[in-house]
Amino acid sequence: MTLPYRPRAVIFDMDGLLFDTEALWQEGLLAAAAEAGHTIPDAVYNGSIGVRRSQCGPLFRSHFGGDFRFEDFHADWRRHFWLVAENRPAMKPGVLELLDALDQLRLPRAIATSSSRATVERHLAAHGLTERFAEIVCRGDYENGKPAPDPFLKAAERLGVEPRFCLALEDSHIGVRSAAAAGMMTVMAPDLTEPTEDIRALCVLVVRDLHDVCDLVHTHLPK
Repeated sequence: MTLPYRPRAVIFDMDGLLFDTEALWQEGLLAAAAEAGHTIPDAVYNGSIGVRRSQCGPLFRSHFGGDFRFEDFHADWRRHFWLVAENRPAMKPGVLELLDALDQLRLPRAIATSSSRATVERHLAAHGLTERFAEIVCRGDYENGKPAPDPFLKAAERLGVEPRFCLALEDSHIGVRSAAAAGMMTVMAPDLTEPTEDIRALCVLVVRDLHDVCDLVHTHLPK
């Protein structure tokens, strides 16, 4: 599999791509729901994947009703997330190998995420990755969140690279839509949801994990 352009920068999502936190968010969701006596249907569960948690209000109110107190539920959701995340923020396979390969190729990289800056810095520091990314684009740095292209466009702007020359790495449907809308070479490494035919059409490649991206870098980019 070849890429349409030689990448001049790589832009990473965070939750579910760098760290196994997307699964922990969903675990926190189910724990908060159980505590409140709610049952979360698949449509709500899947619809919350890759979405900024604070923006899930309409999704939950569409199921539970307009008087559902989402802000209170969101606070409980975050509380349960951190209860499980403190001891389990595991890196996804291939992260270090890919970052090392990008160092060898001197390719700049950024993170484009829906998470807060405090959360990003907390996870990066826990794994000694704080200095491995030139830029961090997070909640508050752009106007419209994913699936709008804003997070990825902002990351490309900060790196000083045209979007079409950026390799964007994502794990979720909403993230793939965002990166593709930004006009980037989009690669999906699925986490909680497998790609549909429509999502595959937006990607230049769907891989098992970041080890495959590392192989792609080594195989198709000149040293």
